[in-house]
Amino acid sequence: MLRIGLLTSGGDCQALNATMRGIVKTIIRQSNEPVEIYGFLDGYHGLIHSKFLQMTWADFSNIHTQGGTILGTSRTPFKLLDVPEADGTVKVPAMKRTYKNLKLDCLFVLGGNGSTKTANRLSQEGLHVIALPKTIDNDTWGTDITFGFTSATDVATRCIDDIHTTASSHGRVFVIEIMGHKVGWIPLYAGVAGGADVILIPEIPYDMDNVVKAIDRREENGGRFAIIVCAEGAISKEQAAMKKKDYKKLVAQRVKPSVAYDIAEEIARRTDREVRVAVPGHTQRGGQPDSQDRIFATQCGVEAARGCLEGKYGYMIAKVGGKMCRVPLEDVAGKLKYVDPNCDLVREAKLLGISFGDE
Repeated sequence: MLRIGLLTSGGDCQALNATMRGIVKTIIRQSNEPVEIYGFLDGYHGLIHSKFLQMTWADFSNIHTQGGTILGTSRTPFKLLDVPEADGTVKVPAMKRTYKNLKLDCLFVLGGNGSTKTANRLSQEGLHVIALPKTIDNDTWGTDITFGFTSATDVATRCIDDIHTTASSHGRVFVIEIMGHKVGWIPLYAGVAGGADVILIPEIPYDMDNVVKAIDRREENGGRFAIIVCAEGAISKEQAAMKKKDYKKLVAQRVKPSVAYDIAEEIARRTDREVRVAVPGHTQRGGQPDSQDRIFATQCGVEAARGCLEGKYGYMIAKVGGKMCRVPLEDVAGKLKYVDPNCDLVREAKLLGISFGDE
């Protein structure tokens, strides 16, 4: 008997179900022995508190088009992993106990950076773990792409597309806040795809003088409106020069909902233009996965299942240079993949006339 466990951890995204379908279908079809499937509810919480469903092939049929996760998800911060739960439960021993009580042969963890750190910890504790790179942010180190990214980028791009018509009609400047707290992959790609005039991302600190110049330049060239795509973690050059402690204090004292509103207010003050803010927010996590996400999620699921059937564990499935591969969990855990300010897409966007506020 081959016994496997599945959990989805951290923020949800559009292709989690497609990934689990890939795992289960492949294992059931290719295994030489009967398979038992356990789905842990609400991420690591289900593993900690032994809350699970015993599942069958039918549970995973035709779910590749469905967004979200059929298992539910929650966040279990890695920094609190050794802090007991409110009821006194010690997390890591509890997870190991559930794993052993069910006699699992492999635990598949679908999650982002924090979830992968916990997966690495469990692997170090002796559990057979295979991780799969889930995050809309595309910031998981060791892989060129994560599932959830292209679908989220599509949602963000559609938002920018839709804002164009109302911005043009009223001759307004729009600041559109796109998800990306520490990294700017979604705003970069959606900004280029959506024809933004300015893109502000955490990796490239901006100077408001340069942002205003870009808006003025567009108006001088006959542009009736301007689109500013702003990552939720966009940071000015002055803020980037601050000590981390001082910057956190500044953010904590922010009166407005987010950085987009601060930027919009300053643009309005400096240009005397009518400025509006649009925040697509969690719609970027929602809806159906796009075709590219479904394909990559399926590839991840199949490759993870193949590794399990080979009896090999302790890694994350990844795609590097167009090839599927396995990256050791210890190499991935605790690392972020940032946008390179000198990468091809940034360079090409600048040649196109898009400003990043840095020059």
